[in-house]
Amino acid sequence: MAFIRNTSLAILFILSAAFAPFHHGWSNYNQDKVNDFKTVIEESTYENPHALAKVKYKGAQWTIYLAPASRMAARGVSADMIKKGTELRIVAYPHKTVKNEMRAERLFINGEKYELR
Repeated sequence: MAFIRNTSLAILFILSAAFAPFHHGWSNYNQDKVNDFKTVIEESTYENPHALAKVKYKGAQWTIYLAPASRMAARGVSADMIKKGTELRIVAYPHKTVKNEMRAERLFINGEKYELR
């Protein structure tokens, strides 16, 4: 029994370590550079691990990582609110190394503020 438990724990640890680099933690984003802009959603996904939106910013298309779908729903942001064509204001931080990627801290949709962090 101890062998099975120890083997299971070892496998769990290895899997956790293997997927850690794929996590979009806040440390990957430059929190000293705040981008606050109005835009229109060109494409969106409302699913885990993160909802995301593709928008135009400074003449280029950017991928904006939002919160997980469960947190979005808990904060009052539905999939319908971030569909293609939605006008909104985004406050986000650019990725330190990935070009045209940001992580949103808050959204303003129809004048309402939604905190995502």
